[in-house]
Amino acid sequence: MASTEAAQPGSRARGLGVRIGRLEPGPENAITDVAGVRVGHATIERGDGALRVGTGPVRTGVTVVTPPGEPWPRPVFAGCHRLNGNGELTGLEWIREAGLLTSPVAITNTHSVGLVRDTLIAIEREARGADAPLWSLPVVGETWDGVLNDIDGFHVTAEHVRAAWGAASGGPVAEGNVGGGTGMICHGFKGGIGTASRRLGVTDGGYTVGVLVQANHGRRPRLAVAGVPVGEEIGPEVVPLPAAPARVPPGAGSIIVVVATDAPLLPHQCARLAQRPALGIGRSGGAGEPSSGDLVIAFATGNRAVDLAVPGDEPAYRVDALRDDRLGPLFWAAIEATEEAIVNALVAAETMTGRDGVVAHALPHDRLTAALVRFGRR
Repeated sequence: MASTEAAQPGSRARGLGVRIGRLEPGPENAITDVAGVRVGHATIERGDGALRVGTGPVRTGVTVVTPPGEPWPRPVFAGCHRLNGNGELTGLEWIREAGLLTSPVAITNTHSVGLVRDTLIAIEREARGADAPLWSLPVVGETWDGVLNDIDGFHVTAEHVRAAWGAASGGPVAEGNVGGGTGMICHGFKGGIGTASRRLGVTDGGYTVGVLVQANHGRRPRLAVAGVPVGEEIGPEVVPLPAAPARVPPGAGSIIVVVATDAPLLPHQCARLAQRPALGIGRSGGAGEPSSGDLVIAFATGNRAVDLAVPGDEPAYRVDALRDDRLGPLFWAAIEATEEAIVNALVAAETMTGRDGVVAHALPHDRLTAALVRFGRR
């Protein structure tokens, strides 16, 4: 079964009474609270039983995040950060060099990055026609879903990428077992896609910071929710861990983080903002394990009206830039939104049985809330 995912708001941390941080979220508490940002998913879930490479079971997909409008002719300023580099997020060298995001950001499984990248190039050429550039460097990230999915079967196709692109919209964002997050595991529970946002007060500019994660990282004992050691409270003796292949080291897995803001930031400021989700990952128990790919991209839409890519008669263009000494509230917003996005991924995810009957159990909501009550956080 393959499907595109429109907004299907389900269980979220705040619906369980979990409050993370002090800043208020935007209306949807999602990356789409940054005006014009859209998210689309294509989910592939079919087959059961023993693994047959090329046949299944299949538990995977694609998620696409796109900045306002068509990103190709009118890019946005961007920056990136590597917490640990055992992973892939294509196109980052050009972002480091030019400070521009010139494509959507897609996320999928590790062995489908090339196919997704190639399809984004084809979509761009079709959309731009004769105006198409001589080259394209799409941004595509990955995490490894081989515990639940027939990852060597290459089940993500160009049609799935096109479906996710076509389904991209604003408003609520489907989370958990959807899109690129379909087969992902986080802190020994079922993981996947999560999102959250924070809105700054008027004195700090009133800007919005939105985050989307594909969470496939972490060890059970380290999981913390709002400072509560939930992983210790709900150990493997309570909720079993997925039976990962013996060759998979403890703590293996990755997280991709996409940060968007409507603040007027320059590329070096976007790079500084991209460093801060690492602290949100750490607050929830992530450690940037040696076998983990923890990669972040941040983009800013505050100069969207400036034509950054098309040359004109004037030798220079004028952009707005937030003062560097005013970045602190944005940094904190990114930390809080990342932490909550990870928890939202866990709360929204549902128990999944994948290849060879391996079960990734959902984080039980009743035990989560009981742990929070026990530690006085609810």
